Amino acid sequence: MRIADVLRNKGTDVATVASTARVTQMIAELAAHNVGALPVVDDGELVGIVSERDVVRRLNGIGAALLEASVGDIMTTDVTTCSPEDGVADLAAIMTARRFRHLPVVVEGRLAGIVSIGDLVKARIDLLESERKQLESYIAG
Repeated sequence: MRIADVLRNKGTDVATVASTARVTQMIAELAAHNVGALPVVDDGELVGIVSERDVVRRLNGIGAALLEASVGDIMTTDVTTCSPEDGVADLAAIMTARRFRHLPVVVEGRLAGIVSIGDLVKARIDLLESERKQLESYIAG
């Protein structure tokens, strides 16, 4: 199974935020879209990713002043990305090993979607369930 298969089921709409947005705006976007991370996009280019985890870690160190900081001040700039052709199992292993939960999908330098570890787990479970049903059908004749 490939990331393209996951996006076909999930969709390719992605909520994003600009690096110049305030952290309070970014938090509002996370809540509005019920997501845990947002790709940071400036002038159509992926420049980072910011997550709930980034907010919590910086809040612990900076305190309430963090809320007026810009997203660019707290985002992760070394973003691991994937392509629609990448395999779900391989990416799930990478995400688990590197301890991140959101992975932007990029095609020709442009953001084409985002997948979470939950999306990948769901895809793997759906695939296993489908295979189980096929085996049961085969055995039953």
